[in-house]
Amino acid sequence: MITNAITFFLKRINQLSTAMPKSLYANLWWLILLIIHISAYAQDTASVVIPDTLTPVTDTVSMGLEHMRIQTTDSILQSLYQQIKKLSESDRQNAIAIQGLLQGREVDNMTKYQLMKNNIINATQTYYLLNKKIIDLKSRASTNNLDVFIASINNPESKELGFSFNERVIELVKKIVLEGKADANKRNQKIVESTNSIINSPIFKSFTALSPPLGIANAIMTFFQSISITDKSINQKNLKAFENELNKYVMFYTSLNEGNQKFKYGLNFNRDQLNSLHEDLYNHLLFTASAMKFNLPDRKNKSLAEAMNQFFLTFTRERVEQYFNQLEKQYTNPKTGKIDYERLLRENGNLKEVNNQLEDLVLLTKRFENIYNEYFTLLDNYYAQVNNALQIAADNGLADKNLIKQKQQEFAQLEQEAINDMKASINIDELKNSTDNIKYRFKIY
Repeated sequence: MITNAITFFLKRINQLSTAMPKSLYANLWWLILLIIHISAYAQDTASVVIPDTLTPVTDTVSMGLEHMRIQTTDSILQSLYQQIKKLSESDRQNAIAIQGLLQGREVDNMTKYQLMKNNIINATQTYYLLNKKIIDLKSRASTNNLDVFIASINNPESKELGFSFNERVIELVKKIVLEGKADANKRNQKIVESTNSIINSPIFKSFTALSPPLGIANAIMTFFQSISITDKSINQKNLKAFENELNKYVMFYTSLNEGNQKFKYGLNFNRDQLNSLHEDLYNHLLFTASAMKFNLPDRKNKSLAEAMNQFFLTFTRERVEQYFNQLEKQYTNPKTGKIDYERLLRENGNLKEVNNQLEDLVLLTKRFENIYNEYFTLLDNYYAQVNNALQIAADNGLADKNLIKQKQQEFAQLEQEAINDMKASINIDELKNSTDNIKYRFKIY
C-alpha cells in the first residue's frame, strides 16, 4: 500500500513539474525529500520480525504499535496528497490568470487602436467643417438687404426717410438764414448757389472716417460766419437758429456713421482673428496628413482658402477609412487571421501622436466658436446703433414719426432675417456635434 502511494505521488509530481512554472519547483522539493524519508521509514517498519516467544500481551502491544505506525504513515501521506492537490489547483489558477493577462493585454491594444482609429476618422470631418466655416464667416460682407437699407438711410442724397439731407440744408438756408427771401435779390441767390456748391463738393464724398453731413455742416457754418462779417443782413440770431436745426440732422447721420465705423473696425479685427485661426488649422493639418502619407496642401500661387478647399477633395473620411483598412491588412497574421495590434501600435507611433494632438484641434474649434459669437455681438451692437439713429430722427422731428416707425419695423425684420440666414449658413451646431465625436482626453502611449 505504501509503495503504491509513493509511486502515485511521484507520478503526480512528475506531471506537475512538466506543466508547472519554474517558480513553483522549489515548493515541491521539500515534499519529495519528505516522501523519500517516509518511504524508507515505512520499509524498515515493514521488515520487523515479531518473536514467537512473546506473550500474547506483548504480541498484542506490538501489533498495536505496528498499527499505530501504519496509521501515522497514512496520515502523513494523506496530508502530502492534500498539499500536492492544493499546489495543482494553485498551478491551474495561475495558468488561468496568466492567460487572462495575455488576453487582457491584447484587448487593451485593440481598444487603443480602435480609439485612435475612430478619433482620426472623426477628426477628418472636423477639419473639413472648421475650414469651411472659417471661409464662410470671413466672407460675411455687406451683401444682404439689411446692409442696403442701412447704406440707403446713411446717404445724404437718399430720401429713404422722406427727406434728402442736401435738399433739407438748402430749405433751412432759405427759410432761416435768408428769412424766406431767397429770390429777393442776386445776393441771396448767390448765397444759395454757394451753399449748393459746398454740398456737392467731391471732397465730402471722399470722407471715410467722418460723416459727410458733418463735414458739409461745418463747411456751411464757416461760410456763413465769414460772410456775416461784411453782410449785416445775416444776423447771428438767425445763424444760431440755423445751426441748431442743422445739428439735429448732423446728430442723426453722425450716429449712423459711428455705427458704421465701429462695425467696419470690428469686422476687420474679426477677419484678422479668422486668418490667424486658418493658418493654425493649416499647420495642424500638415502633421496629420503627413503622418498618414497624404499629399500635403499646395499653396503655390494660391490663397490659403483655395489650397485648403482643393486638399479636402482627397483628404476625405472615406479615404482615411481606406487607409486604416489597408493598415489592418498589413498587420494581420495570415495563419490566424488576427491583427497584431501590439506591433501595429509600436511601429506606427506617429499615428498615436496624431491622436494625442487632437486636443489642439478641439481647441481650434473652440476659438472659432468664440470668434463666431464675437461676430454676432458685433452685429447686435451695430444694429442697436442704427436703431438709436432712427430714434434720434424721430425725437428731433426730422421726418414723419409714422414713417420712421415703419422703417424701424422694416429694419427689425431685415435684421432678424439677416441673423437667421447667417446662422443657418454657418451652422455652428454641426461643428460642435462633429467635435464631440473626438475622444481627445484619452491619450495613447
